[in-house]
Amino acid sequence: MTSSDVLDRLKSGNARFVADQLDGKLQDSARRESLVGGQDPYAIVLSCADSRVVPELAFDTGLGELFVVRVAGNIANSSSIASMEYAVAHIGCSVIVVLGHQSCGAVTAAVAGGDNGYNLNHLLSHIVPAIADSGADAEVNDVVRKNASLTADELMSRSSIISDAVEAGKLVIAPAYYHLSNGEVEFL
Repeated sequence: MTSSDVLDRLKSGNARFVADQLDGKLQDSARRESLVGGQDPYAIVLSCADSRVVPELAFDTGLGELFVVRVAGNIANSSSIASMEYAVAHIGCSVIVVLGHQSCGAVTAAVAGGDNGYNLNHLLSHIVPAIADSGADAEVNDVVRKNASLTADELMSRSSIISDAVEAGKLVIAPAYYHLSNGEVEFL
């Protein structure tokens, strides 16, 4: 599938999810058995770890269709980037969706500031550029959208594997925003 085909497939799956018409395909024992020898997902989703955001459901996919990397705030840290590099270089995924979401707790914590301890402060530091670019009066959901877009840019600047694939026309990076209220994925 081309990157355009993949994005169309993700959008169609999301439309089914929003309409409560999931097809539920590729989720049975036969599918599990078919994946024992390897995987061939068509897209990577860098998603927040929030339990309310489940990319496989939001895009109505089955087992083995998405390579999902989850970390609070859908940030691009060394481990999440390395995971995506693997999927690009060794599996051949042609799309990365950076999926922010409505009412993100990590973005809310970053906006609030304060001392959250060493590890959480480190994670939240990745969101500070989105806060700065959004302006002092920006609402959390505006910062979430900005964070998804900046993270997509960061994948290009921090990974030669990813940037080379984009420049060769083999990969598209698409920032997106998930609406908790209705399940819609808005591509930015």
